[in-house]
Amino acid sequence: MGNKLIHPTAIIEDGAQIGKDVVIEPYAIIKKNVVLHDRVTIKSHAYIDGFTTIGEGTVIYPSASIGTKPQDLKYRGEKTFVRIGKNCEIREFVTINSSCQENSVVEVGDNCLIMAYCHIAHNCKVGNRVIMANNATLAGHVTVEDFAIIGGMTPIHQFTRIGRYAMVGGMSRVTHDIPPYTIGAGIPYKFGGLNIIGLKRNGVPLEARKELAKAFKIVYRSNLYLEEALKVIEKELQLLPEVQHWITFCRETKRGLMGLQEEMPDFTEEEEEQKPVALSDKMIVTTKTLRSNRI
Repeated sequence: MGNKLIHPTAIIEDGAQIGKDVVIEPYAIIKKNVVLHDRVTIKSHAYIDGFTTIGEGTVIYPSASIGTKPQDLKYRGEKTFVRIGKNCEIREFVTINSSCQENSVVEVGDNCLIMAYCHIAHNCKVGNRVIMANNATLAGHVTVEDFAIIGGMTPIHQFTRIGRYAMVGGMSRVTHDIPPYTIGAGIPYKFGGLNIIGLKRNGVPLEARKELAKAFKIVYRSNLYLEEALKVIEKELQLLPEVQHWITFCRETKRGLMGLQEEMPDFTEEEEEQKPVALSDKMIVTTKTLRSNRI
């Protein structure tokens, strides 16, 4: 506690592991099972609980709450974890809950910006360089892939996936999977096509962007069943890594793709975990046969 970078009013329980050059400001609370790697900054009034590990260079801003009990009535005190990567900014009043189910993990990758009042719930996985704008909220079991951007005031339904480089506009309502590389917004959600500017900024080559544009049109403009559309993509397009990821993401959907559903059932977590739905040649996600809608 003699470290001049740790304010004397900060409360750090015995057992907490503090790396080199860690800054802990006044009235922050660090519980006993927390691990703070080198050059982490914990600002005033932040509360870090549970089996939480925070990577090098990450900054936790005032009044953020990390690693607390999940907001899930099924939680029975099992040992669960939160892991936050390197060089993230976790802004004011962000809440990142711990997970549900023994040894499960809530993960946030490297170089993420989680703006004020965002929420990341139990069993979520957030990739690298993700941006969540103010008040974006992830329900349980959500996956957000690398470089995705979620606009402010946008709720993401449980078990939903947001694909890499996808840009989800603010004040949207996301109830099904958002394919990678796309841009869209609204209630009901509408796609504007590919996130061209984001792809250019991140060095995705022109050839890949052209093939992805074709893949998007085949899935969302051809009026084919999803599996049929994916087979056309496999047959007619260059199977570049980005195209392969598009195919894999779409084929692995369990909730269905945003914009390809008409009427979807409400899944409970138990139903999702116990009865995963496989795609057949004539199915999008449910036992109902649904054709893709033009967006």
